[in-house]
Amino acid sequence: MRVVTLGEVMIRMMPPGWGRLTQSLPGVLEATFGGAEVNVAVSIAAQGGTAAYCSAVPDNPITTAFAGELRKFGVDDSLLLRGPEGRFGIYFVENGANQRGGTVTYDRAGSSISVVPPDRYPWDRVFQGATWFHITGITPSISQTAAEVSRVSLEEAARRGVPVSCDLNFRKKLWNWQPGTKPAALARQTMESLLPHMQVLIANEEDADHVLGIRATGTDVDAGVLNLSGYEDVARQIVARFPNLKKVAITLRESISASHNNWGAMLFDAVADRAYFAPVDHNQSYQSYEIHNIVDRVGAGDAFAGGLVFALQTPELSDSPTALAYAVAASCLKHSIRGDFNDSTRAEIEALMRGGGSGRVSR
Repeated sequence: MRVVTLGEVMIRMMPPGWGRLTQSLPGVLEATFGGAEVNVAVSIAAQGGTAAYCSAVPDNPITTAFAGELRKFGVDDSLLLRGPEGRFGIYFVENGANQRGGTVTYDRAGSSISVVPPDRYPWDRVFQGATWFHITGITPSISQTAAEVSRVSLEEAARRGVPVSCDLNFRKKLWNWQPGTKPAALARQTMESLLPHMQVLIANEEDADHVLGIRATGTDVDAGVLNLSGYEDVARQIVARFPNLKKVAITLRESISASHNNWGAMLFDAVADRAYFAPVDHNQSYQSYEIHNIVDRVGAGDAFAGGLVFALQTPELSDSPTALAYAVAASCLKHSIRGDFNDSTRAEIEALMRGGGSGRVSR
């Protein structure tokens, strides 16, 4: 496989432990790199796949450091489009704990990917040897230019017959580049024009509602109540509206508190006309992973996407129920890893799939 992902990378700034920004500034923050699409590329490389990351970035020492980080994780950095325009975006994360939820504060206006037009990208080189292309709804939310880059990238992938997956990833704070249009309306208008180019769609329990206006009945995510049949209905409605989609995945998070979540997912296979859920117990009934003492939940959805894309291109993992179980296990493990990146290996993920979730020390 050769998976290409495209999006914006940022510097991620975070207080030590579970501290707040107001406690930590002035002072020391932990600086790492992160961003939905690069998170997916790192996940795939960590699991043994080949991944390349494409983005427009400023030509400065921060980009040099980032390129080194990509190479450390085994991700191809040759598609970084360095230039004089724009800047490196930043985002600040406060890790939630118990009943205090986490927060994200963006500082990414004027970033390189928001200003570099699509004709600057070497599309032939981007898709050379590509077997899969992954993008998210975050990139088109950044600016009108980034939305155009997203559109052209999808058209270029389609022209070459490269399968496309997309994580809707609705970010209300970002969809503001069209004055007078509310964030959800702009997201819907933009994403509905892009969805016909895709084969696999990934969303969480709220994305389909905000972006597509399709809501699961009998569900209250704030109260931690999920109606599984409602999500199958959501997926069927999405496929009916966009018949090009072969699979629709919806992650299922029950937030008991910021430190305690139940986690699972559904995958609707349009070809088989069947919905699958994971994880399941010995009776094949859905039973979510109970995740206590969450270390870092940011990037868990990207870990799911990376696991799913990797599994769908790995013959022994590619059938729908196995691919889903693998993706859910990968994203479950991400909750135990600090930072955006999920560097869990395939062996670790498959061990959890087989029930090895006791947390015992491996000697």
